[in-house]
Amino acid sequence: MGKKTFPVSLGGRAGVREIVHGAFIREGAMVAVPLCFPGASTPIPPDESHVTALAVGPDDVVYGGTSGRAVHLFAGLFRGATGAVFDMGGIQDARQCVAVACAGERVIGCVNDDNQGWVVTHSLQPPPFDLLQEWGFSRSPFKILQPPVPGERILHAVALPDGNSVLGLTPRTLFELDVAAGEVRRAVCVPGRGRLVVVGDGTVLGPDRGARLWRRDASGEIDREAVRLPGEAWRKTPASWAYSRACACAWTADDEGRIVAIPDGATEGAVVARAPLQPVGPMAATPDGRLFGTCGRGIANFFRLDPGADEAHNLGAAVSVLERRRYGYEFAAAAVGSDGEIFWGEDDDLGHLWIYFPANPAVAPHRPGR
Repeated sequence: MGKKTFPVSLGGRAGVREIVHGAFIREGAMVAVPLCFPGASTPIPPDESHVTALAVGPDDVVYGGTSGRAVHLFAGLFRGATGAVFDMGGIQDARQCVAVACAGERVIGCVNDDNQGWVVTHSLQPPPFDLLQEWGFSRSPFKILQPPVPGERILHAVALPDGNSVLGLTPRTLFELDVAAGEVRRAVCVPGRGRLVVVGDGTVLGPDRGARLWRRDASGEIDREAVRLPGEAWRKTPASWAYSRACACAWTADDEGRIVAIPDGATEGAVVARAPLQPVGPMAATPDGRLFGTCGRGIANFFRLDPGADEAHNLGAAVSVLERRRYGYEFAAAAVGSDGEIFWGEDDDLGHLWIYFPANPAVAPHRPGR
């Protein structure tokens, strides 16, 4: 199958991208939403718009953080007559947002400058009834908390099930933040090498030495090297996670693109499939147990893995044809909405928030030839 090149004028960073001819998304539907209220507000500046963190709040608002010349936190409003992304504001001196989480009535952003990381919080953005009549948003300032571990950058963070705590990781420390108090409740020495994932009973898994994971239970006890990952291709550590309550299972992927399943309570992961391309990027699991993710360099393809299947289907590269055409090249974050839609954060200049509506498996199964 031949290849086709696409210049930067179609969206993204400077240069020419190469993609397998005809291999655009051919299952479900995608739409690329600019980081603004189209026709009414100005988008986040292109070199500040790499979407690197996403989370869906209890109010069904999708919250995100950007990286680049500056960091912004934003709220995506897509319920009712809205259809807007609201820039909640920029964070002075920050260059990277590594995590966004929702706890209680607040959204938390974990950000880094060149030397260390810190946490900012903001009240949840109440969704308006509609944006058809007179409308307006007011910005309130972020609450800036002290660096949880002075002199260390934050690698990742997740919200804990208690609704008021965030667990974060630096290169040497695992810290628990009390969001209401704005203070670190406890901190322990744990080597940080990658991202965290919360599984069904409130347990958190994180990368330990080599092909091992540590496990932190709901009481805060940490069991080092509690889970063994198959093989030795874990030099870059688990860079992506997804969890499915339907399957009671967490998924990650190794350096060679092998997708690994870790059932709740298991002490060992198992290879269940291989992604169509390497490396594997952000992943997300829909409520019906299907796993979706990105894979490949330069211009990512999307894949789907069905529950119990041993083959991941290549769904093609991202393209949005609604209102105006845009191609998606690189993605850094994913989050699932309450109706099974998946939000993808575009890690590119002039980044967009992409929304993917998966096909109904009972009606529109994968069609390789289309």
